Amino acid sequence: MRYVGIHTQQVQNNLRSILLLITFPCIILGLVYAFLAFMNMHEVPDGYQSTRMTVDTVATGEAFLMAIPWVIGIVGIWFLISYFANTSIIRHATGARPLERRENPRVYNIVENLTIACGMPMPKVNVIDDPQLNAFASGIDEKSYTVTVTTGICNRLNDEELTGVIAHELTHIRNRDTRVLIVSIVFVGIVSAALSIAIRLLWDISVFGGGNRRTSRDDKNGGTAVIVVMLVAVALTAVAYFFTLLTRFAISRKREYMADAGGAELCGNPLALASALRKISSDPGLGNVNREDVAQLFIVRPAFANSFTNTMSRLFSTHPSTEKRIAYLEQF
Repeated sequence: MRYVGIHTQQVQNNLRSILLLITFPCIILGLVYAFLAFMNMHEVPDGYQSTRMTVDTVATGEAFLMAIPWVIGIVGIWFLISYFANTSIIRHATGARPLERRENPRVYNIVENLTIACGMPMPKVNVIDDPQLNAFASGIDEKSYTVTVTTGICNRLNDEELTGVIAHELTHIRNRDTRVLIVSIVFVGIVSAALSIAIRLLWDISVFGGGNRRTSRDDKNGGTAVIVVMLVAVALTAVAYFFTLLTRFAISRKREYMADAGGAELCGNPLALASALRKISSDPGLGNVNREDVAQLFIVRPAFANSFTNTMSRLFSTHPSTEKRIAYLEQF
């Protein structure tokens, strides 16, 4: 693999952040336009005793222009809240807590020594009470950069292996990978929430809306029309979610290889990191988190109980296979 320096990787990740900030709102606006186009479809004559469906582009355009400020405002506020609250959101999702030096001086000293060696500020150190193995880095700036480890990884890796893992996570911070991933997590979460709301509304309308005793044909037709509209909303939101997964996939898997290489260089022992990855992959922790967006941060992605989620996540995962990563490290 061609060597890429820290500065180059930082520039590339900054550009990816900007690309994500542009692409995700475009996907959401495209979803809104498609829905408005459907709402402005009507029948027009098409020859003798026949009709065809067409979209009133003028009405759709006018409605879209009116919707743009609302969409940008709502999504913008949601993004800003999630973006700056990412630390507390991730801590809540994973059950992480701050790790004090007196509680585990071994881990704290490893982080401190590595940051001194590479000349970077000391990040926060969190721990998750989980007997399984995993670790991740998070944060968007020096005030929020955090390295999180499980109690299992602290207890079951030797000093060299744990140093390699922490060096890997510090490289993510140095490369600003965490900022790119946080942007991705926020936007995928927005679209995922919209899809969940649309599905819930469709379910409520189908189950509770159809349970009354209305007998008027107009009422029945109106109820059917609402269900059709909600079906279209669910379908369009699902398509938008699919495209957000594709966009997330565009966050090259190379970032994990780069973090492995940077971590190996920082700790000076590629084989120790390879050994750590092998141990972690045999028992990766945090499977109970059950959030694929947060799982992007983990050094090794745990398997989820939902087989469909597993299949989709592997297709669009930002992580290469652990076996390939180990083989790459063993070539050093």
